[in-house]
Amino acid sequence: MGILKDQHHSLFLLLNIINVLASFSVQSAEPPFSCASIPSKNYNFCNAKLSIQQRVDDLISKLTLDEKISQLGDIAPAIPRLGIPAYKWWSESLHGVSNSGKGIYFNGTIRSATSFPQVILSAASFNPNLWYLIGQVIGTEARAIYNAGQAEGLTFWAPNINVFRDPRWGRGQETPGEDPETVSRYAVSYVRGMQGDSFNNKKGGVTASSSSTGLKVSACCKHYTAYDLDNWEKVVRYTFDAKVTAQDLVDTYQPPFQSCVQEGHASGMMCSYNRVNGVPTCADYNLLSKTARASWGFYGYIVSDCDAVSIIHDAQGYAKAPEDAVADVLQAGMDVNCGNYMQKYAGSAIQQKKITESDINRALQNLFTIRMRLGLFDGSPKNQAYGNIPPTQVCTQDHQNLALEAAREGIVLLKNSNNLLPLSKAKVASLGVIGPNANNFTTLLGNYAGPPCKSISPLQALQSYVKDTKYVPGCSSVACPSSSTSEAVQLASSVDYVIMVMGLDLTQEKEELDRENLVLPGMQESLITSVAKAAKKPVILVLMCGGPVDVTFAKLDDKIGAILWVGYPGEAGGLAMAEILFGEHNPGGRLPVTWYPQEFTKVPMTDMRMRADPATGYPGRTYRFYTGTPVFKFGFGLSYSKFSYEFVSVATEGSVYLNKSVNLYDLKKTSGNSYDTMKIGSKACKNLKFSAVVGVKNHGPMAGRHPVMLFKRSSTLQGRPMEQLIRFKSVQLDAGEEAKVEFIMNPCKHLGRTEVDGAKVLDEGSHILVVGEKEYELSIIA
Repeated sequence: MGILKDQHHSLFLLLNIINVLASFSVQSAEPPFSCASIPSKNYNFCNAKLSIQQRVDDLISKLTLDEKISQLGDIAPAIPRLGIPAYKWWSESLHGVSNSGKGIYFNGTIRSATSFPQVILSAASFNPNLWYLIGQVIGTEARAIYNAGQAEGLTFWAPNINVFRDPRWGRGQETPGEDPETVSRYAVSYVRGMQGDSFNNKKGGVTASSSSTGLKVSACCKHYTAYDLDNWEKVVRYTFDAKVTAQDLVDTYQPPFQSCVQEGHASGMMCSYNRVNGVPTCADYNLLSKTARASWGFYGYIVSDCDAVSIIHDAQGYAKAPEDAVADVLQAGMDVNCGNYMQKYAGSAIQQKKITESDINRALQNLFTIRMRLGLFDGSPKNQAYGNIPPTQVCTQDHQNLALEAAREGIVLLKNSNNLLPLSKAKVASLGVIGPNANNFTTLLGNYAGPPCKSISPLQALQSYVKDTKYVPGCSSVACPSSSTSEAVQLASSVDYVIMVMGLDLTQEKEELDRENLVLPGMQESLITSVAKAAKKPVILVLMCGGPVDVTFAKLDDKIGAILWVGYPGEAGGLAMAEILFGEHNPGGRLPVTWYPQEFTKVPMTDMRMRADPATGYPGRTYRFYTGTPVFKFGFGLSYSKFSYEFVSVATEGSVYLNKSVNLYDLKKTSGNSYDTMKIGSKACKNLKFSAVVGVKNHGPMAGRHPVMLFKRSSTLQGRPMEQLIRFKSVQLDAGEEAKVEFIMNPCKHLGRTEVDGAKVLDEGSHILVVGEKEYELSIIA
C-alpha cells in the first residue's frame, strides 16, 4: 500500500507540473479537438453515429484509474495515448466573454469582446428577449474565440442567479436582482441564448434521452444555493452556515435554479461555498442528487466553486480528512472540483475504501457527456455546426449596438423635478461635469469583465454633446476621503448645467467585499450638497453602482433636480447615459432591487429569513416582505412619457375554475380553503391556464420602451408576500400609441403560495392582480 501511495503521489506531482507548464504555454492556432488524428479516430468514442451514452461508456472503459482521477479538476490534462486533449473547465462570461477564468486568452487575433452592462442593469430592462440576445452574442463570441485557438474550454460559469437578498452584498451587481421570478426569467433567457437553444421551443432540452443535442457553449447556473454573503463583520463565505427555512428555500432561493434547469436546460451547475442548515452544498445529496437531478431532471455536470471541496475539511471541519471531503462530494452528486483537491486525494480515498471507482465513473459520465455535446470529440471543427464561427464575429457592430441598447433599456430615472430632463443641446451653452466616476472608463464595466471592444467614458460622451464642457473630479477616488469642494463649487457656479457622476466602484463592492453602509462613501454627500447649493440650476446626479445606496438627501433636496441610476453600464454605458440625458432615448428601466435606508444596516447580514418578524422588530427582506419605508421601491422608474394601464379581460368573467377531473373535495385541505398543489398533481396543474390582457398606452410626448409589470397582491396574513411580481413584458410604443399585452398564467404557479413546511398551496377565493395603480379581483373556484 505504501508503494502504491508513493506512485500516486508521483503521478499527481507530475500532473501538477504539467498543468503549471501548460498554463504558461503559448496558445496554438487550432482549437483542441479530439478524434481528428491517430490513435483516437479509430475508437468508438469518436464515432458520431453512436449515441453519446455509448461513446462516453467506451471512452471511460479505456481509461486507467489514474487517468480517471486526473480528470476530476478544472484543469484536466491530456491523455496522449488516446488522443484526448487537455481541457479547462473554468471560463467566465457574466456579461461578456471574460479572461477572469483560466480558459480564455486575449493574446492572439482577438484582443477584446463585447462588454455588456453588468447584470443588475440589464435586469432593470425587464426584457427577456434582450437577455436572450445578450446570451446569444456571448455564446457566439465565445465559440469564435475557441475556434481561433484562443481558448481551452467551452464551459462558462455564468449566469449568477442568486437572489440579491441583502443590499450590502458585494456580488449583488452580478445578479438579476431580488425577485425570484425576474431572476428565473433571466436565467432561462440567458442560458438558452448562450447555449444555442431556441427561445420559443424546447430544442436543446437536456434529458437522458436527448443528451446528444449539440451545444454552442455550456452555461452554468451558480451558486447553488442560498449564497449571498461574502465577507461581513468577519463572517466569510467559506465557513458561513446559512440557516434557511423550508418556506424560504422553496419560494425564494430555489426557483431560479429550478427554472434554469427545467426551462433553460442549463448543462452546468455550480454548488456554493456555504453550508445550508449545517451541510456544505457541494456535499448535500438532497440538494444535488435528489432535488436537482431526480426532482428537476438536471442532466449535466456539477462543479464546485473554487476550492470549495478543500474548505469542507480545511475551513469548515465538516469532513474529518481530505479523503472524507472527496467522498462526501462525489457521493452527493458533484462531478468536478474547481481546484486540484480531488485529483490529489481521490486515489487515497479509493485506497481507504471511502469511494469506489464507480463513484468516479459516475462523475466522468457527466463530464465527458458535456464535452461530447460541445462537439469536442467529433474531429475537425469544420465539420460541426459551430466550428466555422470566425474571429470576425467578435465585436461586430451589431454586437456593440446591442450593448448600447442594453444600457439604454436598463438605466433608471429616479427623479425628474419640473421635467428638468431631458436637456436640450441647443439650450446648454456650458456644462460642468463633476465626480470621480465621470472620467473613469473601467468603472463602467463592473466585475468579471473582459477587455471591451471600445472605451468611452461618461465625460467623453458628454463632451460630444456640449463643446464647452469642463470637468473636475471633486474627489480623488470614489472613497472620497476628502473633496476639492472649492474647485467643484467654483465650476458649478460658472456653467449653465451641472452633471455629477458619483456612486461606487469595485473598491467599495465586489466579490469578497460586502459593504458596511448604504450611504455614499466618504465626503460624496457633502460634495454633492455643496455643489447643488452653488449651481445656477438644479443639478443632475448620476449614480454608478451595483448595489443600492441611501440617497434620501438627494431625493428631498430641491437643488438636485434629477437622479439617474446607471449601474455599471458596460462599454457603451457612457454614450447611453448621455443619450438619455439629452433626450435621444426615453428611459424605461425599473429598479430590480429595493433601495433601503441606512437604518437597514442594523439587520444582521447573516439572518437569511425573508419574512418579517413583528415580535422582534425584524423588518423582512425585499419588496415582497420588507415592512419599512424604502428610499426607492422595487420596480420604480420614471419616463419622459406618461403611461397608463387598464385590465381589458381576465380569465372567464373574472373566475378560474380548477380542473374538474380532479376531485378537490376528496383532498385534504392544508388550511381553510387552500389546496396542496402537489396533491392536485403536476399534470392537473399544468393544464390549468388563464389569460389576463392588459391595455397600455403611451400618452407622449416621446416614444419609449416600457416594462409592463403584473403583480399579485396577497392578504395581510403573516408569512404571505405583500405583493409578488408574477409576469412582465417589455413593449415599444410610439407617442400616443396603445397596445394590448397578454399574460398567460397558470394558477398553481402564479397564484400559489408556500406554506411554512415548504408545501405549495393554491388558495380558493379572491386574488388581486395589480398593474400600475389598477387592480383586478380574480376568483379561484373549486
